[in-house]
Amino acid sequence: MPPKIPDLGKIKQLIPPLSAEMHKGQAGRIGIVGGSEDYTGAPYFSGISCMKLGADLCHIFCEPGAGTVIKGYSPDLIVHPYLRTSQHIKESNLSPKDIVDNVTGVFSRLHVLVVGPGLSRDSVMLESAKSIIEKAKEKNMAIVIDADGLFLVQNHPETVQNYQKAVLTPNVVEFKRLCEAMKLKFDDSERDTMAQKLSNAFGGVTIVQKGSNDLISNGKEVLLCDAEGGLKRMGGQGDILSGVIATFLAWGKGYEDGVWKHSGTLESKEISLLAAWSGCRIVRECAKRAFEKHGRAVLTSHLLEEIGPSYASLFEK
Repeated sequence: MPPKIPDLGKIKQLIPPLSAEMHKGQAGRIGIVGGSEDYTGAPYFSGISCMKLGADLCHIFCEPGAGTVIKGYSPDLIVHPYLRTSQHIKESNLSPKDIVDNVTGVFSRLHVLVVGPGLSRDSVMLESAKSIIEKAKEKNMAIVIDADGLFLVQNHPETVQNYQKAVLTPNVVEFKRLCEAMKLKFDDSERDTMAQKLSNAFGGVTIVQKGSNDLISNGKEVLLCDAEGGLKRMGGQGDILSGVIATFLAWGKGYEDGVWKHSGTLESKEISLLAAWSGCRIVRECAKRAFEKHGRAVLTSHLLEEIGPSYASLFEK
């Protein structure tokens, strides 16, 4: 079956109404696990994208050096400097278990977790993230995994194996490495089927295969996002994507919980697939609009200002 483009009417069912009857937090509470001394922009881009799309609250869990910087980027983000690198854990008198307990102690305030933006490949940071993912699975929480989180999954596929509320967002290089980890031979001539094969190898997790066209699969269906984007690739666009997908997943949680009145015609198994496609579509629209304005000088931060207009043009017509 060839990849298809979903019905926007279906996706619109996931979007909560702007209503005086809803209270703070019901339109999405998201946690970002990432942010190290060298990488402070990635978790910021992911977190602020959640807020600009329409999530109510975003918590960022990072190491202290990153936390001070991210707090300076925006007062809209709640920053918890709970993570530690292998260098700093000895100075902190914290155990790896203490780090994980501090992060998971906030889980009751979250709907969705994003793991990876700016995480680094430090051994303690990766091991902490692995344990945090395991705890999120116990809570049946939707998880988006990107960047260094994918490096973790590449080396420990069991971390997300068979967890169908996980969404992986690999770029071209990351996708090939995940295929190698799952003993799949990557064949570019069969690109339209590779996302589905990788999803099945992972037991039905949602795969977002980023590229000139994005292919999204849960192992059963394959969706295509081939909308026009920008003509310049900068670091950070994938972080925006992870935040936008997370917001749609949080809305999906509200949909399942009946936070607002709706028809109830969407099935739970459709939510991750539709959320991932929606994220791809919005980010492509943002990239197109930002590039049209700035051309070669476009920056990832320019895309942030296009999230609201892109959402409105796609989903509020």
